[in-house]
Order: sequence, then C-alpha cells, then structure tokens
Amino acid sequence: MVVKPSLIDSFLPLKPVAFHVLMSLADGERHGYAITQEIAARTSARMRIEPGNLYRAIKVLLDNGLIEESENRKRAESTDERRRYYRITDLGRRVALAETARLKELLADAKGRRWLKGRT
Repeated sequence: MVVKPSLIDSFLPLKPVAFHVLMSLADGERHGYAITQEIAARTSARMRIEPGNLYRAIKVLLDNGLIEESENRKRAESTDERRRYYRITDLGRRVALAETARLKELLADAKGRRWLKGRT
C-alpha cells in the first residue's frame, strides 16, 4: 500500500498522548495498562496517563488506522482474557516517524533562538 505524504501530514501534529502511545507500541504489542506503565517509565513518571485519556486516544488511533487490535492475545495464565492488545500499523509507524522529524526540526529551530542560547 502506497501512502501519499499528504495523508501522513494530515495527522500532524500529533497530540502528545497519541505520540506516546505510538512510541509505546513501536517495539511490540501491549495492552492498555502496559502502555501506561511504559510511558511512565520512559518519561521518568513525568507523564502519567489516566485510563479515560488513554482509551480516548486509543479509540482515535484505532479509528484513524494508526493502531489496530491484535488478533494474537497473549494467553499466559496470569493474563486477563479481557485485556485487549494493540499494535502499531504501517501507517501509524510512518506517522510517528513524521512526527519525530517534525519535532526534531522544531527543536533545532528552538535551539537556534537567542532566548535559548546557553540553556541547552
């Protein structure tokens, strides 16, 4: 499937919660609670996502085709069968990469500003 760059750009800028969810799924499938734990660990607990906010973001990402529910739920004894696992789609990965590039450009611009000189 060939995705036009304009489609990818139409998702930008991503909301921070959506971007964090996509980053959490970049390395593999996770369920909601595992997503929140990974985000808290990666941000040194500076970002904690409440369940309502997480599942609203997941719904938007699902509706937009950036993530999908996994057909392959992990079936360990300790795993609750009600848990839904999510994975990033190819489109979601492309959007996350585009957002990363956008943020990198924004950071480079900010570093070049006088008011930030000596603070980075």
